[in-house]
Amino acid sequence: MATRRTIPKRTKKKAVPASHTMKKTPLTKAQKAGKKSVSTKDKTEANHAVKAETAAKKPVAMSSRDKKIQNIKLILLQQKDALLNEAEVALNELPVQTLFPDMGDQASAETDMNFMLRLRGREQRLLKKIDEALERIENGTFGICDDCGNEIDLKRLEARPVTTMCIECKTIQEEEEKRREV
Repeated sequence: MATRRTIPKRTKKKAVPASHTMKKTPLTKAQKAGKKSVSTKDKTEANHAVKAETAAKKPVAMSSRDKKIQNIKLILLQQKDALLNEAEVALNELPVQTLFPDMGDQASAETDMNFMLRLRGREQRLLKKIDEALERIENGTFGICDDCGNEIDLKRLEARPVTTMCIECKTIQEEEEKRREV
């Protein structure tokens, strides 16, 4: 008996994208092994990147001074927000200059307006000092006296976070100002 051979039916060929039919370039030995050729410079840079990532993952132990400086930073940010909110409210509530029939009332209204504007000016200068203090915290120069270069005592920084001088240098400066006035 003869066995019958079955011939498979012919099917239509599917369209193959051109990217699949393009001739591929031969691989190098390193590529065949799954490795890319890397220069020593690239290896060094990669090692530095790995070390930086590892250092970033490790929790850095902060000293008590650094912790207090971070607390001062939070206080400064809260002060800044409060001053900006107050300024916005005050700007919206600025009284319109009104002419009063009585000269005493008119003078009183102008005095109140001048007083309020002086307060806003002081708050504006304080905002500038707060921004400078926050910038010094970011730069790592916060808590260092501008005159002598020594660390400013933490109690002074907590009492006056925008200060740039230690208590000794500030005392000397104030004494010189008093001498000039006399």
